[in-house]
Amino acid sequence: MKQITIRGVSDDLARALKEETRRRGTSLNQAVLDLLRQSLGLEHGRRYDNGLSKFAGTWSRDELADFERATEICERIDEEFWK
Repeated sequence: MKQITIRGVSDDLARALKEETRRRGTSLNQAVLDLLRQSLGLEHGRRYDNGLSKFAGTWSRDELADFERATEICERIDEEFWK
């Protein structure tokens, strides 16, 4: 396995990488490797985890129904805006 040193990393890029590692919950090295693989199209079916997968399937039927009731207004079309 190769090792690469990258020089000239700007402060804004370093901050963005640090935030990305925090968001992903991985090391800087792993985040950079993942980002490189994604940007170069080398993922080969590996799914990107946006951090929400830990919540998938955790709602009860009642919680889902509550959510759907609370957000049903978002499905309505205000005809007045489409004239």
